Amino acid sequence: MFKDLGTKSLRKVPPIAERKAHRSLANVGRQLACALMTLLISLQPLLLATSSADAQGRRVQLIRDAETEELIREYARPIFKAAGLKPSNIRIHLVKDSSFNAFVVDSKRMFINTGTIIQAKTPNEIIGVLAHETGHIAGGHLIRLRQAMKRAQTIAAIGMLAGAGAMAAGAAAGSGDAARVGSAIASSSPGIAQRTFLNYARTEETAADRAAIRYLAKTGQSARGMLETFRRFADQSLFSSQYVDPYIQSHPLPRQRIAQIERLAKKSKYYNRQDSAALQLRHDLVRAKLAAFTQNPKRVMRSFKGRDLPSLYAQAVVTYRLGNRNKAIRQVDQLIKAQPNNPYFWELKGQIYLETGMADNAIAPLNKAVSLRPDVGILRVMLGQAIISSKNNRNYSAAVSHLQRGLQNDPDLAVGYRFLAQAYENLGNRAKAEIATANGYFASGDISGAKAMAARAKKKLKRGSPEWLQADDIMSYKQPKL
Repeated sequence: MFKDLGTKSLRKVPPIAERKAHRSLANVGRQLACALMTLLISLQPLLLATSSADAQGRRVQLIRDAETEELIREYARPIFKAAGLKPSNIRIHLVKDSSFNAFVVDSKRMFINTGTIIQAKTPNEIIGVLAHETGHIAGGHLIRLRQAMKRAQTIAAIGMLAGAGAMAAGAAAGSGDAARVGSAIASSSPGIAQRTFLNYARTEETAADRAAIRYLAKTGQSARGMLETFRRFADQSLFSSQYVDPYIQSHPLPRQRIAQIERLAKKSKYYNRQDSAALQLRHDLVRAKLAAFTQNPKRVMRSFKGRDLPSLYAQAVVTYRLGNRNKAIRQVDQLIKAQPNNPYFWELKGQIYLETGMADNAIAPLNKAVSLRPDVGILRVMLGQAIISSKNNRNYSAAVSHLQRGLQNDPDLAVGYRFLAQAYENLGNRAKAEIATANGYFASGDISGAKAMAARAKKKLKRGSPEWLQADDIMSYKQPKL
């Protein structure tokens, strides 16, 4: 399992203290500014809950896992097509977080927490969540959400200005009653604007529900999983918000909404359709793997103590995490014996060897994984890393070949460029090592570092060559304004 760098955390804006209204025009102006800022602060968490996992100010850690990504893409692909979206245009990111949450930030990126996958007992539950989030993308809700926020700010501004005018007039006339009326108008405007914005957000949630049910019906799938998920969280919302998952906060679930979803879901002729046994097993294997890599080992061993494949998978990962390589390899061999063509069992065997200092032993199982999934970039990058790290089978040219192909299929895999740079450096090609490093900086979001390294590489590269053009593109890149 490869981990990528987390995105930035968002600082909470400190609350603004309430102030009493004074009759002077200077204080009227300060109150106007204060109320407008209060509106912005009150609306900001709602917007961030839709556009970022960091609505509560937490850091977001993205992870990479080929098996999980493959499964989630398979869940999402028919839904995207039913919504009229091109699956290759939408990237699904995995967030290492134990809570249940999924969200979209724009028309091209969807995020789903590992906790969501672990908690979902069936594929259909995850598919329902993906269908709902797809409804937000296809409906253009994020664009309109920002427009609604701007309108809410306008409502507040108009109300505040009117209130400020009344306060000023009352102060000038020496009328305390008029000044108090103006103050009431000014102080109520943010609340009115916030209610307007919340009403809009609820409307969009309902629209996404209806869209999700249409997509599920169009793809011949049940909406039961979506309904069961929302019921569970509607029940959870009755308890203290301290223990409520973020999904409830960004996806409010009033009882009437649940009833509407249930009515529409039961109308579908596919309502009682269940996931296939093969898909359920893949889902259970991914749940076990994610739990074993992200949760406390003792908790995992209590949850997965059987002799079924998902339990054996979790036990192998935990054994490896606890430092018992030989026992973990024996457990993985049991998995491979049961499913010899499962590329991710071979990947785990290679990963255990690679990350415990036995790179030579990692090459064969990783070669097998690559042969079973030749277009999965992460597997080729790991194989390239093993070849570079080996003592007796080191072949930098072969490593370059695997790394290049892996990065072709997965250009956002920043760690792959680091290994590619290392391979080029050992082949004596400093210019290509530098452009690989520049690409790695770029993939990880370090644009200034990428530009600096690209400038160094460009001086050494042949003008017009593919690498020279890459350097030129990086140096010409302009970050979009947010």
